Amino acid sequence: MAGARAAASPSSGSSASSGSPPPQEPGLGELLEEFSRTQYRAKDGSGTSGSKVERIEKRCLELFGRDYCFSVIPNVNGDICGHYPRHIVFLEYESSEKEKDTFQSTVQVSKLQDLINRSKMARCRGRFVCPVILFKGKHICRSATLAGWGELYGRSGYNYFFSGGADDAWADVEDVTEEDCALRSGDTHLFDKVRGYDIRLLRYLSVKYICDLMVENKKVKFGMNVTSSEKVDKAQRYADFTLLSIPYPGCEFFKEYKDRDYMAEGLIFNWKQDYVDAPLSIPDFLTHPLNIDWSLYQSWDLVQQTQNYLKLLLSIVNSDDDSGLLVHCISGWDRTPLFISLLRLSLWADGLIHTSLKPAEILYLTVAYDWFLFGHMLVDRLSKGEEIFFFCFNFLKHITSEEFSALKTQRRKSLPARDAGFTVEDICMLRRRDRGSTTSLGSDFSLVMESSPGAAGSFTYEAMELIPAGAQTQAAWRKSHSSSPQSVLWNRPQLSEDRLPSHQGLVEAKSSSSSSSNHSDNFFRMGSSPLEVPKPRLAALSDRETRLQEVRSAFLAAYSSTVGLRAAAPSPSGAIGGLLEQFARGVGLRGTSTSTL
Repeated sequence: MAGARAAASPSSGSSASSGSPPPQEPGLGELLEEFSRTQYRAKDGSGTSGSKVERIEKRCLELFGRDYCFSVIPNVNGDICGHYPRHIVFLEYESSEKEKDTFQSTVQVSKLQDLINRSKMARCRGRFVCPVILFKGKHICRSATLAGWGELYGRSGYNYFFSGGADDAWADVEDVTEEDCALRSGDTHLFDKVRGYDIRLLRYLSVKYICDLMVENKKVKFGMNVTSSEKVDKAQRYADFTLLSIPYPGCEFFKEYKDRDYMAEGLIFNWKQDYVDAPLSIPDFLTHPLNIDWSLYQSWDLVQQTQNYLKLLLSIVNSDDDSGLLVHCISGWDRTPLFISLLRLSLWADGLIHTSLKPAEILYLTVAYDWFLFGHMLVDRLSKGEEIFFFCFNFLKHITSEEFSALKTQRRKSLPARDAGFTVEDICMLRRRDRGSTTSLGSDFSLVMESSPGAAGSFTYEAMELIPAGAQTQAAWRKSHSSSPQSVLWNRPQLSEDRLPSHQGLVEAKSSSSSSSNHSDNFFRMGSSPLEVPKPRLAALSDRETRLQEVRSAFLAAYSSTVGLRAAAPSPSGAIGGLLEQFARGVGLRGTSTSTL
């Protein structure tokens, strides 16, 4: 299998002006419609859907080619992985002469392909370690977690019987190296073999840091371990890597986000659940530069947790060493693309990667490549109200400040001071989104009444929501428990209609948060809807903030015209067939349903 080489095309300009709405990527609507209709599978390449996917794949290659010289690893029929792109892009170096001389990959594509074929069984669903971002010569990779014995032995037996008794993945097609001899002189157990090749792949890509987003040490279904992870490998095969356990809630938790009218502020994961057994663990040398009190991580809301984890990842990739980074969760198609996408967009906003792409183009690339072509099950997540995909792009408003910038040597000038003479009525004319979050580190109008220790703040506070004169001007936030065991959250008392501001920009429709609602799947809100495209704000914006705001605006506009906000579908009855199907999917022996809404 030979990699197809692609050269870069001429640059097409930079960001659009912030004074007018950002231009839309022509195919973004088609991409989102296809994405919300079915899950991508590499083997499904025919018919009407196939032609749409081909256009999406071709556009991704064009956008990568603007700034990089790359090779393509063929996966046309899903031969390597059924839910990875059919054309896996391996970025070799930036196409500018300056960057080519500075940072150039030493990886041989043929050797990389061989290691991928040998190592793919080591990880859940065959989702091997795959490089997706190139920054300063370092590969930022994604994958699933390590496969457990159920999947590993199941897949090896399947491959054996359906290949006529020969397991091609382990055929000795290359010269025996000293490393091979060392590997084979020890235990010949299947775990040693497959994880040994996985380690070789990681080392070949110069990956040193492995960030594990699982809240479990091992994923357990029906009392059986169906996956493992590097941090609990009994033989300590991954001891030479820097392992970071940064537990982050799974996609199920984002049902709470949707049910709270898409408000992530104050939404706190319940860390006391029985299955949560992976504590946060980060080496001290990585935590010191960030000035974050990591001992408070269980008190962070979803905004603070995502912000702090992103700061950690940016600090790792922006360090002075030449080591790469692997990010993974369980299957690698929910939490993993969330942070891969945020990393790509954050580094792009600083002008450090994909430098020629406009906001609409980088949006298309990350939606298509990081989410759609790597198998995120948007149709399934929408049907359950688990809107982690929407959260990713709506969250961009929380990472616009310089705290998240990877620029070290060139510091931006301070923003001009904002006019301090706003009246209550002036502030009330601004939508809640424009006022900013009361808990966000980058908010323009932070109204924290009581501060507490911890770099990222704490949930022990009261906040004030300003409303027009003549009505009650303080809304106390009270602690309450959700009906779901997934979260402990802070809820604001509902204002009666006669207390709501009369300005249209502040009118809110009542939340439809019941998961058993039989209303239409699509619904829209007026005023402060998360889908309302933000308009230019009063103060001057930094380049980073402008670029991220344009990406978010373009996403909201395209999302509202295609997918929209969806009500959660009623849960099916607990039939035995459904349990068996869930079990089959859990151990990776069957794919997920692709039925449309």
